[in-house]
Amino acid sequence: MRRKANRVGKRAHRPKLRLGLPDLDQAKAGVLNSLRSPESQRGYRHSIEEFIAWYCSEPRLSFNKTVVTRYRIHLETRRRHTACEGSTETGCPAWKLANG
Repeated sequence: MRRKANRVGKRAHRPKLRLGLPDLDQAKAGVLNSLRSPESQRGYRHSIEEFIAWYCSEPRLSFNKTVVTRYRIHLETRRRHTACEGSTETGCPAWKLANG
């Protein structure tokens, strides 16, 4: 069996590492269109839009596991600050639970 020669001008398909707004909007539309419930669509839309706002506010990051971990840390920090709003850190029960 004979192998086909590689074409010089043809590149192998590689996924994008840096996502732009059109890529993110297309992904968002794909997710939202797969949901039947209007309540689910509303919740997912809100969460996806928050992620896109955060992602675009950071320096141009490649989309990988590190970015997802950084976003999780951002959410956890934000949740901790919201839970402790108006109290000192050491007196905040949520802060004590999170930090031992």
